[in-house]
Amino acid sequence: MGQLQDKLYNKAPNYIQNVLVSVYNIMAYRGRNSGKYHEFLKLYKANKNLSLKELQAIQSEKYTAFINYAITNSNYYKQAFSKIESPEKIENIHLLPIVNKELIRQNINDIYTIKKSEGSVAKTGGTTGKSLEVIYVLEDSRERHAILDYFRHNFGYRLGKKTAWFSGKNLLNQRDISKNRFWKTDYIYKVRYYSTFHIHSKYLKYYIENLIKFKPEYFVGFPSTMYEIAKYGVQHNIEFPSGIIKAIFPTAETITTEIRTVLESYFKTKVYNQYASSEGSPFIIECVQGNLHLELQSGVFEVLDDNDNPTTNGRLVVTPFNTRGTPLIRYDIGDQIELDKPTAVCNCGNNNPLVKHILGRISDYIYSEEKGKVNLGNISNCLKGVKGVIRFQIQQDQLNALVVLIEKDDNAFTKQDEQVFLKNLKDRVGEQITITLKFIDNIPVENSGKYRLIKNNIKAKIVEN
Repeated sequence: MGQLQDKLYNKAPNYIQNVLVSVYNIMAYRGRNSGKYHEFLKLYKANKNLSLKELQAIQSEKYTAFINYAITNSNYYKQAFSKIESPEKIENIHLLPIVNKELIRQNINDIYTIKKSEGSVAKTGGTTGKSLEVIYVLEDSRERHAILDYFRHNFGYRLGKKTAWFSGKNLLNQRDISKNRFWKTDYIYKVRYYSTFHIHSKYLKYYIENLIKFKPEYFVGFPSTMYEIAKYGVQHNIEFPSGIIKAIFPTAETITTEIRTVLESYFKTKVYNQYASSEGSPFIIECVQGNLHLELQSGVFEVLDDNDNPTTNGRLVVTPFNTRGTPLIRYDIGDQIELDKPTAVCNCGNNNPLVKHILGRISDYIYSEEKGKVNLGNISNCLKGVKGVIRFQIQQDQLNALVVLIEKDDNAFTKQDEQVFLKNLKDRVGEQITITLKFIDNIPVENSGKYRLIKNNIKAKIVEN
C-alpha cells in the first residue's frame, strides 16, 4: 500500500481512506490477474492429479529453461556457470554453487536480468536490518499469484468473498486509534485489513468485537496476530461464533503446534498452511487432508545438512522457476524443513512429495552451550501451565544470557506463574544460562508488522563442537 502512505491519505476522513484502499486494490488486482494469470490458474488446476513421474518431467523441463535463461540474461550466472558442464541438466544441480541472501545482495546488479521499470519489485522483510530488493518479470509474478489462488480455491476461497486480512499494511492514523478502530475496509472486494501494529491487550477486545460483527469467511495473514487475538478471547471468555470462518490461511510466519491448536479451537475452523517467500521461494502447500506437499512445478527443493549433503531434515536450498527477473539458483533461504518418507502417498490426489514439518527460520532458535540449539517450537511451549502471559519475546545478545520481554495480565499473572515459566524455560535452555525477565506494556513488532518470538543476535558467535 505504498502509494497510500502520503499526506492525502493520512489527512482524509475514514470513509475516504476506505475508498482509497478499494481503488488501490482494484488497480493491483487488475494488474496481477491480467496477462497469463488465468492461463496459469487453469494449468495448475488441470495438473492437480498428475503422477509423480509426470510432475518430475515438468520440473526437469522448466529447470532447463530457467537455467538457460539465467545464463543468457544474467552476467553473474553467465560467469558463475561458465566452467560447469551442462548446468542446465537437473541431475547436475549439485555441481552449481549455493548462494545466500548476502551474496545475492552484493552481486544484485549483475544478477538482475531486467530493469525495475520493466517488472514488479518486492522487498524481503529485512529482519536482520538488511532488505533484499527483487525484481519479478510480470508474468512470473502473475504465476505466483495463480499458484497461491489455486491453493486457496481448494477451500472455497474466491476474490470477493468476505476476508479478514492481517498483514504488514500500516494504514491507521491517530484518529483511528483514539476511536478504537484498528482496520480499513475494501468494500469492493470485501476485504478488511486489520492492523498488526496495535496488538495490545487494551485493544484486542475491539478486534474480536469487529470480527464477530464483520463475519469474514476467511482469515489471511500473520498467524502471530490471529494467535494473540484468539488467546485474548479465550482468557476473557469471549465466545467466537461457530460456522463463520471457513478456513485460515497463514502467511509469512512459522506455524507451531500451539498456534494451530489455539486458532482452530477458538475460531472453530481449520488452518491450511502454505510456504513461499517474498524473494520467490517455490511453494509448499497444505491439502484438504492436512498434508504438506512440495509443488514441483514451481521449483526445485533441496534439503541439505551442514556439509551440503542431501538429508530428510535440514536447511532448505531452493531454485524457484518464477524468479527470472532476479534468478535465484540454489538459494539458501535460511529455513529448515523435514521431508516425509519418499514412499509416503496422500489420498487427496496430489502426488507431489510430502513434507512432515516446516520448521521455519534457522535463526529462530536460542543457543545454549549446555543444551545446544533450542528451536522455536520448544520455546513456544514454555507457556504450558502458565496463566497471565499475554505474549513474550526472548532476546539473545550474549552466549550465556537471555533477556525475556513479557507482557502480562496483572489480574491473572502470579509469582507462581513466573516460577513455572522460568522452570519451563530452564528445562529447555539449561541451568547455566542467565535469564533476565523484563515486564513491559507492549512488545513491538518488526517494521514489516511481524511479531518475533525469538531474536537471536549472536549467530556469528556460535561455534558448535
